[in-house]
Amino acid sequence: MQVLLSTSGTRGDIEPALGLALQLRELGAQVRVCAPPNFERRFTELGVPLVPLGPPIPGSHRAKASMADLLDYADQWPAVQFDTIPTAAAGCDAVIATGITEIAARSVAEKLGIHYQYASYQPTSLPSPHHPPMPRRPGERPAPEAIGNQLQWEIDAQGWNAEYGEALDTRRAALGLPSVGNVRDHVITDRPWLAADPVLGPWPESPGLDVVQTGAWIVPDERPLPAELEAFLDAGTPPVYIGFGSMPVRNHIARVAIEAIRAHNRRALLFRGWAELALIDDLSDCMAVGEVNHQALFTRVAAVIHHGGAGTTTTAARAGVPQVVVPQMMDQSYWASRVAGLGIGTACEDTVPDQASLSAALDMALTSTTRARAREVAGMIRADGATVAAKLLIDAIG
Repeated sequence: MQVLLSTSGTRGDIEPALGLALQLRELGAQVRVCAPPNFERRFTELGVPLVPLGPPIPGSHRAKASMADLLDYADQWPAVQFDTIPTAAAGCDAVIATGITEIAARSVAEKLGIHYQYASYQPTSLPSPHHPPMPRRPGERPAPEAIGNQLQWEIDAQGWNAEYGEALDTRRAALGLPSVGNVRDHVITDRPWLAADPVLGPWPESPGLDVVQTGAWIVPDERPLPAELEAFLDAGTPPVYIGFGSMPVRNHIARVAIEAIRAHNRRALLFRGWAELALIDDLSDCMAVGEVNHQALFTRVAAVIHHGGAGTTTTAARAGVPQVVVPQMMDQSYWASRVAGLGIGTACEDTVPDQASLSAALDMALTSTTRARAREVAGMIRADGATVAAKLLIDAIG
């Protein structure tokens, strides 16, 4: 059995696909993944074949990107997929798309006569009267709350059609396939998977979709922490972690966070990320780190200040550590609301908080009540989502 996964986005989007690829391989399938070439090193580490999908994502390591760069990258995306996925899928028994912008995957599967499956990492990609759609593009603001969810989803579908409809239908015609009336629903299908933990991101039963919630897809990380980091952790009380992953935040947020942490007499551990965040001085109560094993690290810190990506939120929840979520874009506001609603942390509404608001959020996160609740919820988080999905796929093909 051969399977192609097609995915896009940053590290938080790629890692779950790798989790599923590893589990499919454990069950005897041959797997390759179409993904941006930024992550070649990670694929090599795990021994998963990578089919480079387009140019590197703008804004990756040490390469600053403007909003225009990101939007131009998004505009090229359908053509890049249709130029790559058909060849990559040759000889496969199934194609899995893990993101709403995977425009070409279903058409390729249809042309080849093989199984197609769509998976979302968050409920907000899937239409429901119980929540609004998330913004479709970086920098796009959510619609006003006064507009009902049903109307917002109708507007969302029109947006996908306007953005990708012509490109999709043109490419489908070249493959001898009929046109598509609704791009979003064509990509999602009526039986999508939801690769999110049922406690952190539950699916509200909704008409029109038969959603199968598999649980989050996680790559078990056995890497040891660097010796220098171990020494820092052992040298005092647990620090507060600050990290914004692949988000293009400004270093100002590092200063605000470090000052807020120091106001609580805590040490700080700064993750540089794609924004290359830097320490504000050379005092010994702070340390900056690059890529490390977050599954191991988060069990050693007092709290995690982060952007609210699905992967970081899940990793922190599994570690039982309180969270302060400062959402920047897309689905991150949803995860911030879930963290606050579960009582395992707090949310900052301002994407660039000042010291006072971040300090207030940290006040709540560091309480004994929040710590106890975070430990309680940690015991509820499942780690078998990738295994569930892999077995579902093999059963569907078989």
